[in-house]
Amino acid sequence: MRFGQWIGLFIVAISFYILWQIRQILLIVFASIVLATILNRFLILLQRFRIKRSIAILITLSILLLIIFSFFFIIVPQLIEQLQQLGTIIPIALDRLRLWNDWFLKVLPDDVLDNIRNFRYLTQDFQTWLNRLLNNFLFLVTRSLNIALGLLLFLALTIMLMADPQKYRRGFILLFPAFYRQRMNVILNKCAVSLNGWIRGTLLTMLLISILSYIGLSILGVPLPLVNAILAGFLEFIPNVGPTLSVIPPALLAVVDAPWKAVAVVVLYFIIQQVESLIILPWVMKTQVSLLPAVTLLSVVIFGAFFGFLGVFLAVPLVIVLQILIQEILVKDILNNWNIDRD
Repeated sequence: MRFGQWIGLFIVAISFYILWQIRQILLIVFASIVLATILNRFLILLQRFRIKRSIAILITLSILLLIIFSFFFIIVPQLIEQLQQLGTIIPIALDRLRLWNDWFLKVLPDDVLDNIRNFRYLTQDFQTWLNRLLNNFLFLVTRSLNIALGLLLFLALTIMLMADPQKYRRGFILLFPAFYRQRMNVILNKCAVSLNGWIRGTLLTMLLISILSYIGLSILGVPLPLVNAILAGFLEFIPNVGPTLSVIPPALLAVVDAPWKAVAVVVLYFIIQQVESLIILPWVMKTQVSLLPAVTLLSVVIFGAFFGFLGVFLAVPLVIVLQILIQEILVKDILNNWNIDRD
């Protein structure tokens, strides 16, 4: 390689290193772009009623702040109260599981115990896992200042992008060659349409899952139905993994009352997931981009490993954008024209 090529390679390596160091900020920027894209649809709807864009932005931000403050002043106090109860109930549930474990070990024959010798440590391992989870949660709470600053940056960027999105869009398109700028504008439109369809379907699914979970848990008499229902709806944002994790807290709490309630909770969540798969998802998927289940699962795992919680939370929108970019740029514009370019 010539000296100039080595310099170019060095610059590329330094660029990737810098991008990796600021990856969390880049994720916040991406989240702001996603939210601004979604809110811009609402702005366009208001402008159809001959409302000026500045007034439409004010109305949109007022509605958004109203939703946020309503959540914090109405739902959060109940959540804090029920989370405090959760801290006292979980040790009782673990003790109950430990007693059942000891009884179960006494009932089983010795030859069966030899085959499942590790079962003895089930509750102890779960206790260790729970302690680690709580320690991580406490560590997260201690970093509340960083979280607050990240949230402020997220909201500030969202407002700036909403104020004049076309200016930022044109600036991004100028990074591409002149002959490809019109094509890039079309690709960005497809990304915006897909993201809007995804968020509409996801929010609707989260709301329906929360309502169904709250009704079912209330009928069964499981403690803390509001916390578990909101948790079930929130985890619905994380495909494949989230719905499976959401059944663990209510099942554990149900053990405190009676074993049959834990079984009933598992059955309830299984029924809810079937209703989601057979009824809700086919209805909302009309407005969503088609993603293969294996792709979404791998995206959650990979982005979570590289970027942490933000990566898990933004895995699906990232995959949606990446899928469109791969289909439009790599497949249609490069690979499909490979022979033509060579000729």
